[in-house]
Amino acid sequence: MRHRFPRLVLLAATTALALSACATATPYGPAGPDSRYGYSDTRVDSDRYRINFAGNSVTSREQVEMALLLRAAEVTVESGNDWFSTVNRVTDRDVRYTSTMDPWYGSYGPYWGPSWRYYSRGYWSPWGWGGPWGGPGYGFGGDVREIDRFEASAEIVVRSGPKPADDPNAFDAREVINNLGPRVPRPAPPTA
Repeated sequence: MRHRFPRLVLLAATTALALSACATATPYGPAGPDSRYGYSDTRVDSDRYRINFAGNSVTSREQVEMALLLRAAEVTVESGNDWFSTVNRVTDRDVRYTSTMDPWYGSYGPYWGPSWRYYSRGYWSPWGWGGPWGGPGYGFGGDVREIDRFEASAEIVVRSGPKPADDPNAFDAREVINNLGPRVPRPAPPTA
């Protein structure tokens, strides 16, 4: 019974490590009822579309923006056009914080735990009021991580013919597909 706690800690650490190793960037594909991550597009007018791509917390801003442009190019070609221009393009960053407690300090309560400090009576004590780092307000001795998630959206206008050379927001759809297509992560093929 006295070895149970370290085994539980080891099991929890191994599980967390295994789950973090499984985390992968959002693969390029449509967002569906099972997942809010991926692309979605809506036809707004005869030549105007709204495109979105939402990435998970492992997907970088660059990957999200490349996937958005790739989907805009695909929509352009699927609609029988040659180039598109972004009218309004934005990338939102959603930040949240998560914390993990140090399992060695978790059972002591809010501010009671190992706290080496010198007391006025002339002795050092390994226990005290104030938390693991020696003073009130320092918490439990855990980790705080910042988790970013990016979502990009754009409104595009699609056109036929040659792309205008003087418009910095205009993209040749087939060039975008050729250049970005191989760089955007695709879903893994199903295993049999």
